Amino acid sequence: MPLVRKPSSPTETPASDGRTVSEQLISGSDDERWAAARSTYLLQDALPLLTAALSKEPVARVREAIFTALAKIGSAESAAVTIPYLRSDDAAQRTLALDALRAMPEASAQLLPGLLKDVDADVRLLACEIARALPANDASRLLAELIGSEQNANVCAAAIEVLAETGDAESLPILDRCAARFPEEPFLAFAIQIARDRIGSR
Repeated sequence: MPLVRKPSSPTETPASDGRTVSEQLISGSDDERWAAARSTYLLQDALPLLTAALSKEPVARVREAIFTALAKIGSAESAAVTIPYLRSDDAAQRTLALDALRAMPEASAQLLPGLLKDVDADVRLLACEIARALPANDASRLLAELIGSEQNANVCAAAIEVLAETGDAESLPILDRCAARFPEEPFLAFAIQIARDRIGSR
């Protein structure tokens, strides 16, 4: 199910004034917090309200609504609020953060080069999925840079999976050099061969 849902009515307006919505978002019932999260993005001070709420929200469906609201805002600032949750120990929360970032590709694109150089290999791996939402030329350029220096085979495999969809003939030497760098990783050799085949068939 997509993270960003269409509103159920032609227009979506806050249930009440900003103060009431912010109070519901922080201290309301589960249903009130969920409803407030769905309308908060329309408020002028939405970003700090959503940031504060997300940091303490324990209920999964309310967290999903908050991530959806951040994606609807779609600014570099809302992407920056989302990125730390890629480091969460909770796999579901990492997935929500990733989906939100993929739902705002223009905002995420501004932060993606830094994510692809993050010290945490898991973050670099997830960043490859964000690149999938970019225009093919932009994704290929960023992923080629990553693969050219990446020392983690799993991250390379994630980048190559996306490059198989976005790359062209110029990507092939990058794949060859990666294969030479990891000669004892059969799963990576398999991924590289698939990528070569897909790129070659286009």
